[in-house]
Amino acid sequence: MKKFMALFVCLMMLLPASQGFAKKKKIRLGILRFTNNTHAAWWTTSAGSELQDMLIAELATMKCFKVLERKELGAVMREQDLGRSGRIRKSTRAKIGKLTGAKYLVAATVSAYEEDTSGGGGGLSFKGFSIGGKRKRAYIAVDLKVIDVDTGEIADVRTVEATSKSGGLNLGVFRGSFGGTLGGHKKTPTGKAIRACIMEIAEYLKCSMIKGPNAPCMEEYNAKESRRRKKTKGSIDLE
Repeated sequence: MKKFMALFVCLMMLLPASQGFAKKKKIRLGILRFTNNTHAAWWTTSAGSELQDMLIAELATMKCFKVLERKELGAVMREQDLGRSGRIRKSTRAKIGKLTGAKYLVAATVSAYEEDTSGGGGGLSFKGFSIGGKRKRAYIAVDLKVIDVDTGEIADVRTVEATSKSGGLNLGVFRGSFGGTLGGHKKTPTGKAIRACIMEIAEYLKCSMIKGPNAPCMEEYNAKESRRRKKTKGSIDLE
């Protein structure tokens, strides 16, 4: 009887540990190509894919999600088909039926973009630092949808915003990279706003999906959402 009780106690002690390991299982995310509902001059036919790549890189380096490659899925499947053809040594060929499925898909739409210039001209510039002259400001808003792949239901929605100014400080570490057509905007207010928005999206997903809806960080995002809605409502003329 004593041996049975000792075994029972040991099992009960191991149970919380096993539950803890289960909780550490990473959420599987698939990131869709960004879409655009604005007339932003920087948006080109490849911009949606470039923003998708930037968010994938940002999320992947955060180490709290399992980010699945979907853009190059065709190439992966062709490699598997090549292995099945018998032309590749059996011990090294890719296995069929081993692709990991996403639990959630993240859809993002650029819903607002503004850029303006203020101040007088004739400023001085030396090694990237400006004194006087015109200051440029860029604002971007992205509507997010998190879709549950099993049910097709929208699990979360949020509008993420970012604003930047020329000469402003870059806070935080951006783990993604600029390339393609967006590479030319890297050091501009537009590029800074895009970079800040991608970082904000990644941090929001971490807060919402990893830490949960009751986490303290969600209070900050809910406050931002409340201010955004109030500002939007105030700008609407209801006459």
